[in-house]
Amino acid sequence: MTAPTTAAESLRTVAAGQRVTVRVPATSANLGPGYDSLGLALALYDTVTVETTDDGSLAFELSGEGADTLPRDETHLVVRTLDAALARLGYTRSGLLLRAENVSPHGRGLGSSASATVAAVLAAAALVEPADQPDRAWVLQLCSEIEGHPDNVAPAIFGSLALSWQEGEAFRTAVAEVVDTVVPIVAIPDFELSTELARSLLPSSIPHHAAAANSGRAALLVHALTKDPSLLLPATEDYLHQSYRSTAMEPSARLIQRLRAEGHAAVVSGAGPTVLALADGAAEADEVQDAVERFAHSMGAGTLDPEQGDESVTSWRVLRLAVDREGARVDLHPR
Repeated sequence: MTAPTTAAESLRTVAAGQRVTVRVPATSANLGPGYDSLGLALALYDTVTVETTDDGSLAFELSGEGADTLPRDETHLVVRTLDAALARLGYTRSGLLLRAENVSPHGRGLGSSASATVAAVLAAAALVEPADQPDRAWVLQLCSEIEGHPDNVAPAIFGSLALSWQEGEAFRTAVAEVVDTVVPIVAIPDFELSTELARSLLPSSIPHHAAAANSGRAALLVHALTKDPSLLLPATEDYLHQSYRSTAMEPSARLIQRLRAEGHAAVVSGAGPTVLALADGAAEADEVQDAVERFAHSMGAGTLDPEQGDESVTSWRVLRLAVDREGARVDLHPR
């Protein structure tokens, strides 16, 4: 009698000798009032290259953020997600060489885990046979299931401003083009904050008037980003989450308060603690960078060398970026 076929035995093995490179933008979710629904793609890129081998081995070449601390086995997020995506498509793998150049800082609210998830799922989609390769709506669905929500993965996949929602078990997104004059500036502090901790600080309910006010600002924010950036300051006013999380990232909360008092649209990036400012044009971007420098020095720190000075004082890395309008890019190298 023939033994029954197990689920693992029914999977096809992806061809060895393939090499796929995925470049994924960093993202900033929420953007103030767009909690768990709005996300912006930023021109700051992590790059993952996957090579399939036939010897069953698993090798890593990691550089950049987290290279010294990330696991180098099957528990690595890219490997775990790649295997899950392949299995969903009816495939498995033999050996693997993973090269990753991480630029986005981890645990800072710039979508590093979403970037890794998107890179892994897109790599898996490119490794299977052409007839089995899914579209990006499938990629969005799986990445959102893995992350738990689409606000970071959607802009990472599609670029620009992503407006995302859920219908039953299905995750959906619409992409809007951001006005050319909008300049994102991120101020990245020298401490991390877990998304789990940030979410744990939120109340289970909020007053109806706060929800109504927030929905109005979220709608205004879409208009400000796509049509009239002069409205960015009032459009980024949040009533849902930032004030509740401020105790976990007091330096970030103080910087946001200072920037907004000076007329700049500053918010928490994702769950924090990075601060995102949305400037309207190069002149305001200069003003924001100067304001962050002044704030850092007034707090006894600088923005250039976090290795110097009092360890209890926050140092900031300030990056002037652009909106990424392409989303994740996949290059499959010929065998």
